[in-house]
Amino acid sequence: MSTQGKVWFVTGASSGFGRCIVEEGIARGERVVATARDPRTLEDLVARAPDRVHAVRLDVTKPAEIQSAVASALQRFGTVDVLVNNAGFSVVGAIEETSDEDLRATFEPMFFGAVAMTRALLPHMRERRSGTIVQITSVGGLITAPGFGAYCAAKHALEALSEAMAAELAPFGVRVLIVEPGAFRTRLFGSAFRTMPAMDAYASTVGPTRAYAAHSDGTQAGDPAKAAKAIADAVTAGAPSLLLPLGADAVKSIREKLAQVAADVDRTERVAVATSF
Repeated sequence: MSTQGKVWFVTGASSGFGRCIVEEGIARGERVVATARDPRTLEDLVARAPDRVHAVRLDVTKPAEIQSAVASALQRFGTVDVLVNNAGFSVVGAIEETSDEDLRATFEPMFFGAVAMTRALLPHMRERRSGTIVQITSVGGLITAPGFGAYCAAKHALEALSEAMAAELAPFGVRVLIVEPGAFRTRLFGSAFRTMPAMDAYASTVGPTRAYAAHSDGTQAGDPAKAAKAIADAVTAGAPSLLLPLGADAVKSIREKLAQVAADVDRTERVAVATSF
């Protein structure tokens, strides 16, 4: 059992941000528990640093696998310093096009799975009075667009819960970092999108979003390797801010949303304050 570096526990490590975060951890000499529904997709990562990378099967929608993965991580390395909740997928479709089953399926890994994974490690982190929980949400955790309602709803929910949790955990020395990437070249785009059956009624509103999701794969401005470095740097610095937007598009979109909210509050302030007894 190695005692070198922090121990990172990364969900959804087979591709995208998860894989890049594992690779960044390896490069920094950290120890990493890399998880995926199919551990065979992680064999090349283990081969790079077999003494520091532990591959574990994990579907975050299955409580038994969460408990097993956490037990395996603690048995191998003795501790977990950083949890990265990254597992998830992209979905596009109007709200009316999205069934209850599809909506619940969207929330299962990206909200309920992340919450369950966090709960599984919190007792360990509280007892040690240290640790960092990294929530990979999205710029969609603060903004949304036609066709992205289900995806953004799950990310909004995770952000709200994480903000409350950050205040709850601060006395125990456990930090929360909410990462909000814009468009990055990961497998979330293109054919990886789960597309809801299209209705003609939404061709003008959701249609452009469908086209964007289908055809922008490989052209996104964001470099996931640079994102992984920024995340690791933030963790090393002690997660000094709650939010970490990534990508110029994320910064621009978030500022526009905040300006819109401020304008709405200013516009309705007289009505709002007049409702008191």
